[in-house]
Amino acid sequence: MPMLSEDIKKLILEALPDAEVTITDLAGDGDHYKAEVVSAEFIGKSRVQQHQMVYKALKGNMGGALHALALETSPPS
Repeated sequence: MPMLSEDIKKLILEALPDAEVTITDLAGDGDHYKAEVVSAEFIGKSRVQQHQMVYKALKGNMGGALHALALETSPPS
């Protein structure tokens, strides 16, 4: 069963409470999403480290309930 966009956002916000999170359903199928995440927690972190933080927040759902997630991460400007 696919994940709901609200569930993805909730998991990210639990791990990164200060984050601004925008979730977009790319295919309209509830299986392919884009997440834009802006968080002060990303300051001083590489893009890979930022993405790892988001994947960790998803608690193992990536590749299972969450089939595909395009990520855009950044610290606040």
